[in-house]
Amino acid sequence: MLLKARSCGIQYVTRLELAFTKSSFHNMPCEVAARFLILYGSQRGQAQSIAEEICQQAAEHGFTADISCLSNQHKYNVDREIRPVVFVVSTTGDGDPPDTAHKFVRKIKNKSLVHDHFSHLRYALLALGDTNYANFCNGGKTIDSRLQQLGAKHFYATGHADDGTGLEVVVDPWIEGLWDALKKIFSSMSSSNQQSADLSDCTQDNYHKNASGQEKNKSGLEVDLQLLKLSEVDSQKGKTITSDSSDVETLSTALVASLKQSVPPLSESVLNVPALPASYLEVCLEQVSTEGETVPSDKDGYREVSISKAVQLTQDDAVKNAILLELDISEQSIAYQPGDAFDILCPNRASEVEELLLRLDLQTQKNCAVQVNLLKNSSKKAAKVPLHIPQSGSLQFILTWCLEIRSAPKKAFVRALADFTQNGSEKRRLLELCSKEGSADYNSFVRDTNVCLLDLLRAFPSCLPPLSLLFEHLPKLQPRAYSAASSSLQHPGKVHFVFNVVEFPACPEHPARTGLCTGWLADHVSSILRPLGTVPASEHLGTSSQPKVHVRPRPSSTFHLPADPSIPVVMVGPGTGVAPFIGFLQQREKEREANQEATFGETWLFFGCRHKDKDFLFREELERFEHNGTLSHLIVCFSRDEPDAAGTVNTPTYVQHNLRLHAKNVASILLKNKGSLYVCGDAKNMAKDVNDTLLEIIGNELQIDKLDAMKIVAGLREEKRYLQDIWS
Repeated sequence: MLLKARSCGIQYVTRLELAFTKSSFHNMPCEVAARFLILYGSQRGQAQSIAEEICQQAAEHGFTADISCLSNQHKYNVDREIRPVVFVVSTTGDGDPPDTAHKFVRKIKNKSLVHDHFSHLRYALLALGDTNYANFCNGGKTIDSRLQQLGAKHFYATGHADDGTGLEVVVDPWIEGLWDALKKIFSSMSSSNQQSADLSDCTQDNYHKNASGQEKNKSGLEVDLQLLKLSEVDSQKGKTITSDSSDVETLSTALVASLKQSVPPLSESVLNVPALPASYLEVCLEQVSTEGETVPSDKDGYREVSISKAVQLTQDDAVKNAILLELDISEQSIAYQPGDAFDILCPNRASEVEELLLRLDLQTQKNCAVQVNLLKNSSKKAAKVPLHIPQSGSLQFILTWCLEIRSAPKKAFVRALADFTQNGSEKRRLLELCSKEGSADYNSFVRDTNVCLLDLLRAFPSCLPPLSLLFEHLPKLQPRAYSAASSSLQHPGKVHFVFNVVEFPACPEHPARTGLCTGWLADHVSSILRPLGTVPASEHLGTSSQPKVHVRPRPSSTFHLPADPSIPVVMVGPGTGVAPFIGFLQQREKEREANQEATFGETWLFFGCRHKDKDFLFREELERFEHNGTLSHLIVCFSRDEPDAAGTVNTPTYVQHNLRLHAKNVASILLKNKGSLYVCGDAKNMAKDVNDTLLEIIGNELQIDKLDAMKIVAGLREEKRYLQDIWS
């Protein structure tokens, strides 16, 4: 028995009114189906999603777009490409191009290429990055600069989108301006007789006149060259609903904006909303047995291992709860070095999956097998069934292990949800949140507050999306990476992780909750968790009674101790950022024991926490390292402790303050002794502050200005002597 999971409910027809005059549209020499190419390099799907959005919008602006991942080099050839090319490229790691772009980057970096190799190429590039990390947008910048070196020319200015403040802040206006730039380049190519016949497939019947002389495309919708005004047409009553309609509740008396409601001027504005994303999936539920499902592990390199130990590292009254896990990898062929990380698979919360099933009225079908197919008549370009959704998996399994239901819905998803919202005021508010005018509200009430799909469905009860919409818009549930906090030399067959249990306090937008992975891990090990300072009755529980987790190694290419042990190192790791350095020091301790005649360089560790007696992680082990000479200098600070009885003035509060106090030593290690600096921890504040402090130290030591100091720091990064393992 097949049950169709796609139900349209009550829909509204959306009409997008003309924003360009007919004369401006006619300025394009061949306005219909002018063809260009989109190439994307994506690590976690964001660049791909944006590229697909550009591809989807292209037809609405009179263009035809071909799209390909940069890894599919058999599908394109930029060496001979005469069409305009649009690149969308993300950044990963320490400013690296995404994995899918590595082959392309290696190809264009070939030193045998002549300086005008790409002189025929006209392109635009949108780079994605995060200013919380070093080497902002460097993946895109690497491609951009190399194309320029080889003679390629921009037809539109490069965009640099910042995930730290919201990609859409740059992405939306960049895409909006792309269409004018494409019109100009096609016009230029046509006038100079450089446009080949296959760049456009112009036919006169693609557009026709309606009775009033307005231009319409074959779908009957007015041509959308620039999204301007939204009108909603009630398909049953034939009545237009605008922002001042009596069908929309008046919010003018509200004093404060919230997720559910806006205030003037937004509540009274005409809205620029994104085009409705094209549906492209059909989801069917088949009532067959799906028993015996397991975590999708082997095919992606994951291995199931036992958690042999769990220890609380902080006092009960500490601000954050830090937990150390010991994983038994002795029966798996898993090797690692200090500095490597491990990916952990975590599920969505069972309670949240159940609530979502109930909200979608699918709780009685949660064990049905899911079949996902492409809609036959979808207008979505390059549509394909998402690879992370397994065929014939149960609905509950897919919602638990495959889709990130906690992710903040992107504007395109919010736009699609609006079309399945029956209440007029709720629909209006969703349209505001995805509109250009509502960007500030979207950031305040969705993005910055970590609102997820369930939160929106709670806030807008009349929103009844079909299951297929979730499959189209919810991203893949990604593993979470944790740095190894151990050395296999000291703990053979084991690996340690440390994490803080992330907490999101209750707010008007959502209830209190813990981080998806950290909260799950804390619950998962609650039966074996030891409080700080306690000794277990038995260290060796039977493996059958130990919690299990699926992991895979994530080797680092650079974040390791120097191969030459005589090179001095400076480590900066406040809070759980100390984790990889525990592994470094365990490794160094064992190396010193095995090579007592060898020369070992100085080791400095700058550690910080809130309270000396509450959250000084690994205190006993660090003091042991310092006592036996493994750690030359342990420099600590406590940001929330009161000054000592002597009333010490200017007590260091954060790690960067201690770096300043030891500026000469740090500068000498990096500049004279060719040492290495490692930084691990929070990207948003700590890593930036440490970087600024490093610039200050180098500037003062060498008596140079900030620009020259920045060049030296860039050189340290280039030499892999300034390395970061940071997160936001």
